[in-house]
Amino acid sequence: MDFTFTEEQQAAVEAAKAVLTGVAPDGVPSPALTAGAVADDFDRGLWARLADADLLSLLLDARHGGAGLDAVALCLVLRESAKVLARVPLLESTAAAVAVQTYGGEELQADLLGRVGRGELVLTVAANGRTGHDGAELAVTARQEDDAWVLDGLQTAVPWAQNADFVLVPALSTGTGRSVLALVPRGHQGATLAEQISTTGELLGELRLDSVRIPARDVIDADGAWEWLRNLLATGTCALALGLGERVLAMTSEYTGKREQFGFPVATFQAVAVQAADRYIDLRAMEATLWQAAWRISTGAGGALPASGDVAVAKVWASEGVRRVVQTAQHLHGGFGADTDYSLHRYHAWAKHLELSLGPAAAHEEALGDLLAAHPLG
Repeated sequence: MDFTFTEEQQAAVEAAKAVLTGVAPDGVPSPALTAGAVADDFDRGLWARLADADLLSLLLDARHGGAGLDAVALCLVLRESAKVLARVPLLESTAAAVAVQTYGGEELQADLLGRVGRGELVLTVAANGRTGHDGAELAVTARQEDDAWVLDGLQTAVPWAQNADFVLVPALSTGTGRSVLALVPRGHQGATLAEQISTTGELLGELRLDSVRIPARDVIDADGAWEWLRNLLATGTCALALGLGERVLAMTSEYTGKREQFGFPVATFQAVAVQAADRYIDLRAMEATLWQAAWRISTGAGGALPASGDVAVAKVWASEGVRRVVQTAQHLHGGFGADTDYSLHRYHAWAKHLELSLGPAAAHEEALGDLLAAHPLG
């Protein structure tokens, strides 16, 4: 077996590092220092630099101006972005664009994908549903009327909804009982947004749909499209959690190596070393399960369970692992970890958001249990 990354994937990482070098986590707006939302928009300057480096079109085919890479490459770039707390909808916009490329009609692809890859259009996905625990497709109904689909329902905690040009909304068809994906423009008639705020301080959107009519060409009703998109989003969230956790453990190692008690660095104390080692093990488990899930999505390889089983395992590890990493980091930093002049509190807030995004560990444990019941092993 060869677990090394390809030259193209490694090149994507180097390009991401070059673009992200100028992003200072200490400059990321802090929810502890800001009343209400920390900002009205995402980092448009960084978004433009990502577009110039062709990182927004990473997974798009060459005919749409992209590099034609896979989910593994996207996760490698997301991992780097989380280390600096990059305030951009890279995961959501890329995942939505690839869903359109894979399952959407030719006309829709031609209208959207080139502009998305150049950073001219921003997409996001309403993947949270009403609670973040139940499937997002259950929160909205869709029915066909002539050459359009009519949507009714409510999606909460839609990331970057205030600034994205389109929201890709999963819904349950009343006619077939199958999930569809509808591309809803911002400000579309019957679609209203209410502000919500994440633990990161970033704006989220509560999207209410009241008899919203979407042309049939802007609705993807291919079988399996929503499940595939949900798996990619969840796996990308695991990559973000891994990158954040790795950076937090590095910060902790640096701090405990310098902080002295009784004339010795606290990193040399057994109790400190054991806790750090446990968190290192968490990160390696998060990494192994992440690449397994990303590989299944990228290759379509079979297994004892569907790919969603590997994604569920990865998300359980990511949610619980990143929580343990930031909690241990706060403990080992002492009071310094809560100092708002130091960036650790920002990472803690982002970690909590990632822990709950696309469902907490408990939701994925339930999903894994259902898969095991439906696909007995051995």
